[in-house]
Amino acid sequence: MINRRTFSTAVGLGTGAAAVSLSGLHAQASAATTPERPNGKPAPTVPTVTPGTHTGFPQLKHVKAGVLDIGYAELGPAHGPVVMCLHGWPYDIHSYVDVAPLLADLGYRVIVPYLRGHGSTRFLSRHTPRNAEQSAIALDIIALMDELKIHEAVFAGFDWGSRTADIIAALWPQRVKALVSTSGYVITNVQSQLEPAAPAVEHNWWYQWYFATERGKKTMEHPDKRVELCRYVWTLVSPNWDFDDATFQRTAEAFKNPDYADIVLYNYRWRIGLIEGEPRYDRYEKQLAAQPSIGVPTITLDAALDPFTPPGDGAGYRDHFTGPYEHRTIADIGHNLPQEAPTTFAQAVIDADHL
Repeated sequence: MINRRTFSTAVGLGTGAAAVSLSGLHAQASAATTPERPNGKPAPTVPTVTPGTHTGFPQLKHVKAGVLDIGYAELGPAHGPVVMCLHGWPYDIHSYVDVAPLLADLGYRVIVPYLRGHGSTRFLSRHTPRNAEQSAIALDIIALMDELKIHEAVFAGFDWGSRTADIIAALWPQRVKALVSTSGYVITNVQSQLEPAAPAVEHNWWYQWYFATERGKKTMEHPDKRVELCRYVWTLVSPNWDFDDATFQRTAEAFKNPDYADIVLYNYRWRIGLIEGEPRYDRYEKQLAAQPSIGVPTITLDAALDPFTPPGDGAGYRDHFTGPYEHRTIADIGHNLPQEAPTTFAQAVIDADHL
């Protein structure tokens, strides 16, 4: 999930001193649309939708891109401005099952890909290392855009998706029209991960240490045990989300990918310096270790009930964003923000596009 060193001052569940109610956020979002873009059109207000209104996507598409055959959902007009929605762990494209139709109805072409190791995305060769370095995942999305002939997109993400979007905005800003990054700046600096964090932060990251053990490895490699673990994580990081069995099972199908365990274990073990990355990604990781700034128009979101949200209302990462910028803390919402609060998330996407 999130770079733990970013949150070394966090203690337990950070509710955020400046948390606002959802109704308050709606008013804030509307106010934020007053400035107009050069075309003179203010940002529209997203219609309110009840979370869980939609349960699935139309038939998935596939495209060979880079080292992958990527499965993805696509909604909206083919020639509309593109929004790339990126999921995290332990989630899948259904985190955007309500967000995507909202954006599509407003004229956006919405692309929601399965990240490597998830759902219907597959490696093209059995010889390709099942690498999950942060830059490898970002390059997957760049390859997807190239194959779909998408020059630029609005990027929106949470968890692994936020990190991936942040990386693309930092290293390839010409591909990013605007950015919505849940939890702010989450680009990983592996070297800094080698130092211990505050005890409460270490406690929040229990599964990261679990994956470093043989016990954790066996759990992830066991089809049933991995599902049990992922569901437990959902309950911990989204304490107010009353999801039902069907909602979880739709996402759990993505965990059946044959590379799922390898990708998840690689990502978390690499992130804390237990395994080396591949030389082909070294130049990108060197750039990312320097914590490059992000200059594209950005809205950062903090979910107040997410245990990984630090205190300070985004102040800890504010200096990383050098372009047009806005921060919002969302009250009563946990880690899976787009699925728990789809209207709020979709409005942030629209507003970021109009910064």
